[in-house]
Amino acid sequence: MARAAAFEANVARYEAWFGDHEPAYLSELLALRRFVPCEGRGLEIGVGTGRFAAPLGVQVGVDPSPAMLARAAARGVEIAEGVAEHLPFADASFDHALFVTTLCFVESPAAALAEARRVLRPSGRLVIGFIDRESALGRTYLARRHESVFYREATFLSSGEVGKLLAAAGFTIDAWGQTLSRPLAETLEIEPLRPGHGQCAFAVVSATSVRLSPLEQTHQE
Repeated sequence: MARAAAFEANVARYEAWFGDHEPAYLSELLALRRFVPCEGRGLEIGVGTGRFAAPLGVQVGVDPSPAMLARAAARGVEIAEGVAEHLPFADASFDHALFVTTLCFVESPAAALAEARRVLRPSGRLVIGFIDRESALGRTYLARRHESVFYREATFLSSGEVGKLLAAAGFTIDAWGQTLSRPLAETLEIEPLRPGHGQCAFAVVSATSVRLSPLEQTHQE
């Protein structure tokens, strides 16, 4: 739980990032907005302080940090304490789910995606926003991660790796998008969403959960 402990002890520093890098934050938020459904019941896994769930209209958020959850609740998000690999929700509880810069912090991305699929209704949508390890900014974060109280515990993923994890977890990819083509210090304006992946630091992928096979349904009953 060392990864969660860093966030629990540094909520103010976490919140300050969004003010210090507002154009980058808004670029990420607007990129996600193109993929997150406006209707249905949604869950953000690794909700943090609710910086994404609240403006995107995602009603529920789960996180292992009580201090972060308190901020999310203040923003109007329904909160639950828990980890991505063991979500405290029943099967087929949500129409859509969201990860934002969370997969790099979980102990097992494969288990986290399997849990996301479990709590999604048939053909539910999963949206993932993440720092692409193979982007210029991703390589910078990787090289300097030990200087960051948060990223020193991160395991960054590439777009290719996320795609393979989604397929293995039973999702079909619908679309990719990307933003943040410049270093953070040079991101002084909101950047538009671009299609695809590989050129920008922040990648977004939208995927649909495949219906459970009869054998999987038997195992879940």
